[in-house]
Amino acid sequence: MTLDTTTLNAAAQAAPAATRTQWRVLKPLLGMLLPLGIALAWELAVYRGWSNGRLVPPPSRVLATIMDLARSGELTRHVVTTLTRVGAGFGLGVVAGTMFGAICGYWDVARRLFDPTVQALRAIPSIAWVPLFILWLGIFETSKITLIAVGVFFPVYLGVMGAILSVDRKIVEVGRTFRLSGAAMIRRILLPAVLPAYVVSLRVGLGLGWMFVVAAEFMGASEGLGYLLIDGQQLGKPAQIVAAIVIFAVLGKTTDWLIELATAPFLRWQDGFRAGGAA
Repeated sequence: MTLDTTTLNAAAQAAPAATRTQWRVLKPLLGMLLPLGIALAWELAVYRGWSNGRLVPPPSRVLATIMDLARSGELTRHVVTTLTRVGAGFGLGVVAGTMFGAICGYWDVARRLFDPTVQALRAIPSIAWVPLFILWLGIFETSKITLIAVGVFFPVYLGVMGAILSVDRKIVEVGRTFRLSGAAMIRRILLPAVLPAYVVSLRVGLGLGWMFVVAAEFMGASEGLGYLLIDGQQLGKPAQIVAAIVIFAVLGKTTDWLIELATAPFLRWQDGFRAGGAA
């Protein structure tokens, strides 16, 4: 009994397709291997008595703390408060950074006038803004959201301005050859060229927004994950501190993934390098 050539070719093509499908399913799970491995190793270390787990509690104790906070309703309240602050600050920072970065990138006079001052302000540590914002805006939500917006503004501004300045001059010359108007030049040439770097700057800005919210919630907050950190430190609850850090990590990664997911349809035209050759 022999197999014809058509059957062999079909089988040969089906095997790589099945492998690629399995890889797409398994690839997201690879990112969980390292944190799960560390958690299991530390749990084992405490279980075997190699560490008492007092200052760095094992994952089981951290999980129990998170469950207790969830049952009492505190977790939802703190998470919603922090998400609201990050969302508001991120939105304001993105709008201001995008507009200012576009102006300074597209208009040489604006860049020479404003960019040195912006770069100097960017070097100021986030904590240095706290007393000034408290003095100007008080200790309530306005000062917290403003501090987060400042953290988001700088990477978005730099990403947009740098992306515009790095657009290939030859592409712009092609647009001028076809006599594109200013609006058409932006829509058909500059925007697609800038978009990949802009998405990266959004993700960097979001990461800094999560960093700045901790500093913001140190400013007399009575709610939020930053408050959980301070409360755990003052009451000597390391499990609560680690639980808040873990929740920060989960929320930060989730929001970053949402940005990546939302912008993916606009970047499908990219044919970038993928290590390993697996798409």
